[in-house]
Amino acid sequence: MAEPGFWDSRETAMSVIDENNSIKAWLEPLDDIKTRLDNIAIALELMETGPDSDILDESSAGIISIEKRMDRLEFIRMLSGKHDRDDAILTIRSGAGGQDSQDWAEILMKMYIHWAERQEYEVEVLSVSEGGVEGGIREAVMGIRGPWAYGYLRAEGGIHRLVRKSPFDQNHRRHTSFASVFPLPDIEDDIEVELNDDDIRVDTFRASGAGGQHVNKTSSAVRMTHLPTGITVTCQNQRSQHRNREVARRILKARIYELEEDKRLEEKARLEKTKKDVSWGNQIRSYVMHPYQMVKDHRTGMETSGIDDVLAGDIQGFIEEYLRTRGKE
Repeated sequence: MAEPGFWDSRETAMSVIDENNSIKAWLEPLDDIKTRLDNIAIALELMETGPDSDILDESSAGIISIEKRMDRLEFIRMLSGKHDRDDAILTIRSGAGGQDSQDWAEILMKMYIHWAERQEYEVEVLSVSEGGVEGGIREAVMGIRGPWAYGYLRAEGGIHRLVRKSPFDQNHRRHTSFASVFPLPDIEDDIEVELNDDDIRVDTFRASGAGGQHVNKTSSAVRMTHLPTGITVTCQNQRSQHRNREVARRILKARIYELEEDKRLEEKARLEKTKKDVSWGNQIRSYVMHPYQMVKDHRTGMETSGIDDVLAGDIQGFIEEYLRTRGKE
């Protein structure tokens, strides 16, 4: 990195920097652990001359600290997928359940925004398709930027189920709602996904909204359709048509990559006959508000009664437990 001409090729330079940071992410914690172990060894040698409660307490605290650091390294080792360090594009879609599911999709969107803020990630709402007159959303697409954003969020892909007394039912009956969460790596330009302009149909239209001053007077919203695959993405939240085109193309690229990855995974699963946790129909987590309160992850068995905390973004425990479980398979 210190050689002259290092920045002559920005692409090559960034690749070297990424590799360097990846190596440092392991070497620095390991060096720190080695230093702490050496200090404990010295402390134990000093105690050979006689017991010392202060040294013993300090050494015990040091061992606990080392165990925590080792546990963290073991967890990061599980985030070693090709795109785990990448930013993420997160899509949330309402499912069966009508207005309740649209409301549930919006609750999930807010939950992931709160989670991202807890991780000190940047969040950008790229596109929102609003629900009915009573609120909620049909679909939301968010960009989440930060180290290991996709590595974490890939644990959230699947069906999320809500059970509660419906605020939209005059008789306050219990309703079950579903929403789907789709995490994608925000690959941008670091992977080969060919998008031929001749294969893309672009339609522009006026962005929809709540009405009044919020409705665009110009056709700034963009819908892109990839003709060979039929994949369609819509973006209308950005201020200009140019920006909406950029964001739509970025999402389209990620979804085409996802399609190719799914084909590869399906073929691998067919050969191994062990496919699980990757299909649309898998319900991964239930959020129950009535007749009792509980959030349960059906993949790991982890559960909590603190549903308010979970909906406020406290889902890291569920994410880490799932990744640890997958890491042991």
